[in-house]
Parts: sequence; structure tokens; C-alpha cells
Amino acid sequence: MTDCNLCPRKCGVNRTLQKGFCGTGDKLMLAKAMLHKWEEPCISVKNGAGAVFFSGCNLHCCYCQNNSISNMTYGIEVSVEKLADIFLMLQRRGADNIELVTPTHFVPLIIKSLDLVKPQLKIPVIYNTSGYELPETIRSLKGYVDVYLPDLKYFSPEASARYSNADDYFKFASESILEMVSQTGKPVFGRDGAIIRGTIIRHLVLPTLRHDSMKIMKWISENIPLDSVLVSVMCQYTPLDFIPDKYSEIKRRVTKMEYNSVVNYSAELGLKGFCQQQNSSSEKYVPDFDLSGILNGDAF
Repeated sequence: MTDCNLCPRKCGVNRTLQKGFCGTGDKLMLAKAMLHKWEEPCISVKNGAGAVFFSGCNLHCCYCQNNSISNMTYGIEVSVEKLADIFLMLQRRGADNIELVTPTHFVPLIIKSLDLVKPQLKIPVIYNTSGYELPETIRSLKGYVDVYLPDLKYFSPEASARYSNADDYFKFASESILEMVSQTGKPVFGRDGAIIRGTIIRHLVLPTLRHDSMKIMKWISENIPLDSVLVSVMCQYTPLDFIPDKYSEIKRRVTKMEYNSVVNYSAELGLKGFCQQQNSSSEKYVPDFDLSGILNGDAF
């Protein structure tokens, strides 16, 4: 934390004195802990994922639906011990897993929290990330994470530079995903259909970028054994009011044609996984970050 190089930004900031590119210092910051029932069926399962939403982000996409916590860094500081207690609280409440949402910039502290409770956790730990990771950071999580849930947002450097100020996004995301798959191996499921080990690559289809999406599907099919990964093709992109006018091309929803062309192409390539209904593009699926599950103990 004193010379932070946890992610590809490598901003080198002393986070004990100032905030890094991610918008956070050296203390854990959380916005919500909840039973999340809107994830893929093998993640939400019966009661929902035990989602822990971390404040801040190392990517800062201009369209992020969690803008209030990722870009505006809304949240509250908690200790390593408090985070460990939250993990156990979610397990007591019946969570099907512990889902760490946007955790990259807090990896060393999360590992400390997991060290406190890992023997007591009887449910898988899921690492839900933007994909913009350093392979060495992912390697540090070996033995702590059971399921990786990375985004693979862009193939084109031009697109990732425009919307996330990261022209090297695909380079690092692809390398890190290969490390994730090497750790988890083929997906493993429990009797109830819950994933207990494996990697699920998420891809959010964006307006005007269906051909970029197809290149991503092609890369997955050519670089990862088809039985070693699941792919979740998402159409939930929602053009929220805060998106600046200079990004006018993405200030609309994805069309049925755009989405279906990506889903159909992924099926042609033999990829297995999940797709969404068109009505998934809705503000009702954006969580209310009211600090619940953090301030009020067992009560949601």
C-alpha cells in the first residue's frame, strides 16, 4: 500500500498518505453487503450470492452502472476484522457463496480477512472483477479464491481507451484470465447446481461494438479449452443519465440484433454458458448502495 502496484495502472502511490487511481487509500471501503439474487443461476442459486461491494475501482468506465461507488467512491471504512465478520454474517444468512465485487485494489487486505475466517467458511469465495488485473495479483489469490468471475470488456485498444482510459485493457485482462483458468481448471458444480470451482467470463455487449464482442468470443474459443470455462454474454447495459454527451454513441440500449448476433456467434464457436433476456437492461437492477449489511450487523 505504500508503493501501490496492485493493478496495471501501477500508479505507485503511497496509499497511507493519499488516494490511488482507484480513489481509495489504505483502508477497506465498502458500500453494501447483501444477498444478491440477480447473478447467473449457478451463483445466485437458492438464497443469493453473498455480495460484498467494495468502493473505488481501478478502471473507471464512463458508463458504470455502479457509478456512485466505483467512480464517486461512496462507502464507509471498515477494518480487516469487520470484513471477516461480514463474511461470516453472510454465511449465517444463507448466502450461497461470498462474492467479492470489484476487489482488486484491496487484495492484500482481503487476504488478511480471509485468513481470519477461511477455516470457518463452508461456501465458495468468488472474485468478481473488471478483468483489468495483473497476473501476479491473481497468483497471490491462489488458495483463497474458488471461482473467478472476470469481465472481458474490450478487444479493441481504441474502445478500451475511449470508455475506460485503458488502451492496454485486453493485454492484461487476457493474461490474467488465463492465470485464473489455470488455477481453477474445469468448472465443478454441487448437487444443487451451484458452482464451487471454476471461471466464468462475463462480457457486456455495448452499443456499436458487436464486432468487438465477436472478436472476444473468438479469442476465448481459440485460447481456452471449451470445457474449462463458461461465458456469460450480457445485455444489461443501461445508458444512465450521468454519461457525458461526448459518448453519444453509447447513450442508448443495445439492440436485439446487436445482442443476438453475439450470442449466436458464441454458440457457433461452441462456447457454453449464459445469456440474458432483453429486459435485463433496466435501472431496477442497479443496487441501492445504502450501506446495509455493513452498519447493521445481521439485518439487511
